[in-house]
Amino acid sequence: MLLAVAIPAAAQGFQPGPGELMKRDPDANLPPSPYAAKPLPEIKGVVSWKTLADVKTLKQKDRFIPDFGKSVSALDRKDVKLQGFMMPLEMGDRQKRFLLVALPPTCSFCMPGGPEQVVEVRAKTPVKYGFEPIVVSGRFALLRDDEMGLYYRLTDAAPVGR
Repeated sequence: MLLAVAIPAAAQGFQPGPGELMKRDPDANLPPSPYAAKPLPEIKGVVSWKTLADVKTLKQKDRFIPDFGKSVSALDRKDVKLQGFMMPLEMGDRQKRFLLVALPPTCSFCMPGGPEQVVEVRAKTPVKYGFEPIVVSGRFALLRDDEMGLYYRLTDAAPVGR
């Protein structure tokens, strides 16, 4: 029944008025990121996103699993530093559990990359949320069978000054 109502409106050429999309768009207030057009620069001593991309996806029976390459497998259960953008999982200006992503988020509801470009971070103490890239250190773990489809997790994490 809802579809029947939506089709006639579209058929009549309904167009939102000026400013209506901005009122409804929850991401309208996100500032444009200078990092959107290019990847983050590599920093000495910080694991690069190129290294984390050393993974293939294999189909095993009725599901997909990661097949980690040698360079990323060598990081499992080691203390590492990672650089990326914070994608909060809860409301608030400080986050204890969040996603660190390779590209700046442009939508609150969309992942800015594939599973090799996302790391779940569990911080020791809450980390201040911001739009700029951050560097965090912690214990890195490969996730071979995560129910959410994540490949990587960083625990006991803390922000690092550059």
